[in-house]
Amino acid sequence: MKHKYILSLILMSGLLFSCQQKQPEPKVEQTQKQTDQFEYLSEQFADVKILRYQVPGFEQLSLDQKKYVYYLTQAGLAGRDIIYDQNYRHNLKIRRALEKIYQNYKGDTSTEDWKSFETYLKRIWFANGIHHHYANDKFIPGFSKEYLNFLLNESNVNLEGEALEVIFNDKDLKKVNLNPEKGLVKGSATNFYGPDITAGDVDAYYKALEVDQERPIEKGLNSKLVRENGKISEKVYKSGGMYGASIDKIIFWLTKAKEVTENESQAKGLELLIKYYQTGDLKTWDEYNIIWAKSTEGDIDYINGFIEVYNDPKGYKGSYESVVQINDFEMSKKMAVLANNAQWFEDNSTLDEAHKKKNVVGVSYKTVIVASEAGDASPSTPIGINLPNNNWIREQHGSKSVSLGNIIHAYNNAGSSGRLKEFAFDEEEVKYEETYGQLADKLHTALHEVIGHASGRLNEGIGTPKETLKNYASTLEEARADLVGLYYLPDEKLVEIGISPDAKAIGKAAYDGYIRNGLMMQLIRLNLGDDIEEAHMRNRQLVSKWAMEKGASDKVIERIQKDGKTYFKINDYDKLRSLFGDLLKEIQRIKSEGDFEAGKNLVETYGVKVDQELHKEILERNKQFESAPYSGFINPVLLPVTDEQGNITDIEVHQPESFAVQMLQYAEDYSTLPDEN
Repeated sequence: MKHKYILSLILMSGLLFSCQQKQPEPKVEQTQKQTDQFEYLSEQFADVKILRYQVPGFEQLSLDQKKYVYYLTQAGLAGRDIIYDQNYRHNLKIRRALEKIYQNYKGDTSTEDWKSFETYLKRIWFANGIHHHYANDKFIPGFSKEYLNFLLNESNVNLEGEALEVIFNDKDLKKVNLNPEKGLVKGSATNFYGPDITAGDVDAYYKALEVDQERPIEKGLNSKLVRENGKISEKVYKSGGMYGASIDKIIFWLTKAKEVTENESQAKGLELLIKYYQTGDLKTWDEYNIIWAKSTEGDIDYINGFIEVYNDPKGYKGSYESVVQINDFEMSKKMAVLANNAQWFEDNSTLDEAHKKKNVVGVSYKTVIVASEAGDASPSTPIGINLPNNNWIREQHGSKSVSLGNIIHAYNNAGSSGRLKEFAFDEEEVKYEETYGQLADKLHTALHEVIGHASGRLNEGIGTPKETLKNYASTLEEARADLVGLYYLPDEKLVEIGISPDAKAIGKAAYDGYIRNGLMMQLIRLNLGDDIEEAHMRNRQLVSKWAMEKGASDKVIERIQKDGKTYFKINDYDKLRSLFGDLLKEIQRIKSEGDFEAGKNLVETYGVKVDQELHKEILERNKQFESAPYSGFINPVLLPVTDEQGNITDIEVHQPESFAVQMLQYAEDYSTLPDEN
């Protein structure tokens, strides 16, 4: 999620060296710093807007702090190739061939075929592969195979075999398939499993792994499961192992960062992260996460590793991602009050008493300024993050929640109100959204991350959600965290602790927006006839449809036809809050007890299928808007300034000229892996 700036891209060119070598000299092209009048929108193609984001406060950091941010940024970008390969086994080969065509083709670039080719390549850059970043469907090129072969020949570029054919055929259509009938693993194109591995193989392999039941590791998080010589084994992501070439570069930059940390805790954390990358040991990963979760001092923080499991239909494998961030002290001070009151929210929730935490430990919340993102966090980025994901670490040692303040700011300043006025029921709903919507969204994100993901406990002896709830775990967890936020947004407690100006108004704006999005507006992201596949979209429809059905007798949410158009009007906000509380209690019960059948029933009944007539209407109404439904970001460029001896004397923030310029520069500077891994 991101913004816009001016002239030409500048970046380091030197990641093609061994970890023992010194830092390379930066390659610099002509640049121009941002002007006072900042433009957030860079460009738009297909269903995507490319935005830019600023890094306010960076110039106020000390030189060592700037170096720390810079080295962490380089570490993140060094692993960029990994996410492409994780998403699909042919992604790197396809991306590189198309990039060479883009740079080398000397023919006519004014034709519709070329424009379609350019759009296809940009979609690959945005999604880190040939499948849609959100819907998971394989992209359909707007040009023919014959045209691509023509471009390959004219550009003297080689792409053949399955990597060429798959661009145009009907194989590997879904990156992540969540329909068990199609085979969760066999039906998914992700590269976390060998081609002959089944969902049953995955279950059997990880069930047989013995782990400490009190402190279980995140089994399978950093490996690919394969069958070799008839035996199933893991190819571990580590130095000397799978993705070792990228990981060695990551280690190099993390080692540089360790030299300029702000405090001993940060240094110890990086030491453990480096050790984890060297060994692939998941116990070391846990040790690192404990130190990281407790390390709350200092101005700089980061996320780096194989973390979120949304791209694995079985919920084991972590996608590579990196976010480098600077503390926004003013906003963090205002919002830290949520973390300080975490126990109150837990005690006063609608959860069964047996499922409440008696001692909510160490929930740290900050608003941060993003300096750089990579891997699964870029170009499409979250707006809030809560880590670590391992439940026992969260319970015993706490967690960190962050809201990406400058990313949210960019989103809010790059859009228009056209869709709101089209899909809101009346002028009052529009007024509340325009007056309170941004703050309501910020508060919901904060409650979702700080209170939602930190709340609730598993019954003794119950396995982790990925084991008990399987392919429904992610959807149910996101729904649970959303419901915590929804339940508390209208609560006077938020006014009492000074973070909400008006509980009733914030609650109304938040509830209107959530139902409007969950039942209508998010459908513009789907092709007509598609089921909902993405976990967050499933979650929002699940919550909205369940509440509407359960409140039907009292018309809590009413479906209304007005001027031939469909709207959803909330008639009773208090009853809706009560319904949200009821669903929260049930989903926590499902998680606490590991009730797979109940979880499956909730998701399949309310979260997956789309009202096709309504969907058709929504798509038709949306045609009037030129603004794309998805947004993502190009990153600012951190450019070292050096003296005659090569010592860094400053780090400057510049903006790339365009999305294509940045992607091609990244391809030149951060191509660390072979085409096949």
